[in-house]
Amino acid sequence: MSKQITKTVLITGSSTGIGRETALYFQKKGWNVAATMRTPSKETVLNKLENTIVPSLDVMDSKSIREAIQLTISKFGKIDAIVNNAGYGLVGPFEGASETQIKKQYDTNVFGLMNVTREMLPHFRTNKNGVFVNVASMGGRLVFPYYSLYHGTKWAVEGFTEALRFELEPLGIRVKIVEPGAIKTDFYDRSMENTVATSPVDYKMLCDKAFAKYEKSSAGATLPEKVAKVIFKAADDGSKKLRYPVGPDAKSLLFLRNLLPDGMYAKMIKLALL
Repeated sequence: MSKQITKTVLITGSSTGIGRETALYFQKKGWNVAATMRTPSKETVLNKLENTIVPSLDVMDSKSIREAIQLTISKFGKIDAIVNNAGYGLVGPFEGASETQIKKQYDTNVFGLMNVTREMLPHFRTNKNGVFVNVASMGGRLVFPYYSLYHGTKWAVEGFTEALRFELEPLGIRVKIVEPGAIKTDFYDRSMENTVATSPVDYKMLCDKAFAKYEKSSAGATLPEKVAKVIFKAADDGSKKLRYPVGPDAKSLLFLRNLLPDGMYAKMIKLALL
């Protein structure tokens, strides 16, 4: 009887939230895990788990990406899956966003994801096997008020990933998109900035009303552990399925967005949030 080979996953943005829960879940399922983050020196739990390493990786630093990949391959032999999870959120009126904030939004969510993907492709191509699981959002196929820049990045991830599938499938490499709805993590406090304070006063009353409704609706948000389970399924199921929505809000709203004309969908969003 042949011995089952342990698979290896490299996850970006593993310090908190979805990334952290994903690292814990893959480890629990018997995978080797490279739980990457920008400051591994602050980690006190993941670096003590069996078959788990915590390399330093900044998605905007190609050198750190290459070094994390090389360290993981050196430790575990190869990499079978990449989970592109690292993210940053910028919300509020577009007019109040600085050039620096806009650049950071796209650098992290789009170009950072592309950097990791590009650095990883030679290894997958050589092995003629591998899977990229890109964590997008239900906000990659629908929109909400005052999320224009965040939506722009997630729509970019959706388009990039779907098109990339045609390039990589003949080489034995799969790509997946996980689309969470509202999630109970500290993302909104730790990794999200708000432009309301730097926007013209004309927006303030409108934003106050909208964000109060967002906060109220977040009470039913999905736990990050559930997202981790879907990410694992996407990486492990061996299928060519592209999209994996997570949470009742994501599934229902994406269904409605596909079903309703633009005008009717916009009216529904205005009634709910404005």
